[in-house]
Amino acid sequence: MTLDRRSLLGWMGAGVAGSTVATTAEARRVSQSVSFRHGVASGDPAPRSVVFWTRVTPGDPGAGDIDVVLEVATDVDFANVVRRSSGLRARADRDFTVKHDLDGQGLEPGTDYFYRFLAGGVTSPVGRTRTLALGTLAEARLAVVSCQLYPGGLFNAYDAVARLQQVDAVVHLGDYIYEYGGGPDDYGMATGAALNRLPDPPHEIVSLDDYRRRHAQYKSDPDLQAAHARAPFICVWDDHEVTNDTWNTGAQNHQPATEGDFVTRKAAALRAYFEWMPIRDPAPGGMQEAIQRSFHFGDLASLMMVETRLQGRVRQLSYGSDMDFSTGADGQPAPDVAAFETLRHAEDRDLLGTPQREWLGRELMESKAAGRPWQILGNQVVMARVAGPDIAAAATPAEIDAMLSGLSAEVRTQVEKAAGLFRHGLPFNLDSWDGYPAGRERLYQTFKTAGVKPIVLAGDSHAFWINELKDDAGEHRAVEFGTSGISSPSPGDALGDFPLGAALAGTNPEVVFCDQRAKGFVLLTLTPDAARADMMAVSTVMARPYELRTLTSYALAAGPDATGALIGT
Repeated sequence: MTLDRRSLLGWMGAGVAGSTVATTAEARRVSQSVSFRHGVASGDPAPRSVVFWTRVTPGDPGAGDIDVVLEVATDVDFANVVRRSSGLRARADRDFTVKHDLDGQGLEPGTDYFYRFLAGGVTSPVGRTRTLALGTLAEARLAVVSCQLYPGGLFNAYDAVARLQQVDAVVHLGDYIYEYGGGPDDYGMATGAALNRLPDPPHEIVSLDDYRRRHAQYKSDPDLQAAHARAPFICVWDDHEVTNDTWNTGAQNHQPATEGDFVTRKAAALRAYFEWMPIRDPAPGGMQEAIQRSFHFGDLASLMMVETRLQGRVRQLSYGSDMDFSTGADGQPAPDVAAFETLRHAEDRDLLGTPQREWLGRELMESKAAGRPWQILGNQVVMARVAGPDIAAAATPAEIDAMLSGLSAEVRTQVEKAAGLFRHGLPFNLDSWDGYPAGRERLYQTFKTAGVKPIVLAGDSHAFWINELKDDAGEHRAVEFGTSGISSPSPGDALGDFPLGAALAGTNPEVVFCDQRAKGFVLLTLTPDAARADMMAVSTVMARPYELRTLTSYALAAGPDATGALIGT
């Protein structure tokens, strides 16, 4: 199918924005023009609750807070308004964002609703949301997304998500924004410059104002707005919402000497995130970092969203800084693989931390006890064992030479060094669960104790994955579906025609399927008897129109002893 329209779907309020419907009393504090430049969104659905979000752009930012009204109806024409919430306020100290949680205020389970905001005589675009079902549920459909680099390309995949005939929720696994600047050598700027999608602000973001501006830029994208208006989002952050390769006390892309205290930067990033995202704010006195939470889709499925960056994660290992080298018999550097593997397998290496893992164990057991056939883990990074590829087995010498010759000198050197390390069976990505094997094994024991084999969702890698997860004893523990990026480049993009995904699948027994170049999302459909994951890819992120196709699908039968299989390519 070929898709080319950028605008919101007609029922989302085309032609509504800008109409005058608010009363003078409702707009009493507004003395200047306002607009809704960043669309509307909903998130964190429950059976009788949804968080509704918008941002009111003031004509005069110095004029003070703006009174806002939220209307929720069962029909797109708002003939049957079930809830009208007045007295809301777009506060200047929250960057004029508004969030309202209709907790127990007129919403019914398993129901579609339409919503809009009113301010200063102006009406927002119309959004659509859905509450979670209670009791018997025949089917649930989730769009799983991740990694949307604004300079990396057009958000065509979000246009495709907005057009889905059925979607109960969009599960976002992180990297909603990126922190990088707009210099010619900054990440993604080769495409950013060509598409005139330059980051705002043009420098790497560090301050609260920086993070707010970057969120505002991303939410100005019409395709992202359309996806938010289509269905509620269930979100967690990954690293780039703060900065690259974060861990609990620092980050690879944070330099205290020039960028200040990491805790201060993290606090600014999280404040902007909670202002700009349709997610419930932390409970008073609670940790801002503790955003793990559960969602139950009737009697069908439980979705547990975990946080793997800011609570329990210790510093990532690096081949550059943590691998010792000596001079080999051939005069070339020889890695001390044994010493590095001792570091990697240390018992204290973890991503979740004990409190979060114990919480997850309780949630898994409660879901199973409730009789739900599906437990789903919304997790940021790839969990499978993925050793770096044996490129010699994946391509002929001539093909390898052709691939290397097309790389810059710097990238070619990096690829050659990595290929040398990968011949020792070392992991492809140390920022993933492969960098924390002891923590992964503890998690697998949690699955075993709960008596479940969950579906694991993964983002971060900018690649599609279908993985069969096994513990150290070789016992099957879960199936993993990894979603590619919306627009973020992957290692496969840099290697031309070299079949990196096929090489990774050929090297690793746990990897059933891998595509390192396609961009898109995973469409996960659940029924009481089966789960199906469709790898949905857009043909391009560089232009319109685009085509949407299914790369492959994987079907998994319900039950503890059920097996899954690819059902088409």
